[in-house]
Amino acid sequence: MKVVFVRHTSVEVPGGTAYGRSDVPLRASFPLEASVTRACLAAYGLFDAAYTSPSTRCTRLADYCGYRGATRDERLMEIDLGDWEMQRFDEIADPRMELWRADAFTTAATRGESLADQYGRVRNFLEEMLKTDHEQVVVFTHGGVIACARIFSGEISVEEALDREIAYGGVFEMDLD
Repeated sequence: MKVVFVRHTSVEVPGGTAYGRSDVPLRASFPLEASVTRACLAAYGLFDAAYTSPSTRCTRLADYCGYRGATRDERLMEIDLGDWEMQRFDEIADPRMELWRADAFTTAATRGESLADQYGRVRNFLEEMLKTDHEQVVVFTHGGVIACARIFSGEISVEEALDREIAYGGVFEMDLD
């Protein structure tokens, strides 16, 4: 099965801000960015199914690309950064921040998730996809979810997850067998 992951377009959030699960606005450039993404998806032809994170930044892109009926799935949400949401990373005074910087995979944000927690959600979604008869699906989601899918596929390691993000509006294709 081919799974085509699509990252939402760019957001209107100052750089360095922890916005994880927060429902943040898209930039005014959304129509231009989304049209590029839609053109990229057209090359794949028809999809057997479409899924999306419930976040507005993902559902809006799914709608724009012609997938208004995409199934909303909570497992495709971005990482929950708990108390750190909408704060600048360099201004977070929480002592857990240093632990998280050293090991984001196993350390959770205060009242939030670790990357391992997010990975578990994504793994569960992908394992469920393996049980379907779909040949090709599209998934509108977030950079963190795509990083977890790339770890699952073996394309990147856990250590590379935060350093090799897919661009806003970008597409990552994986063969799920």
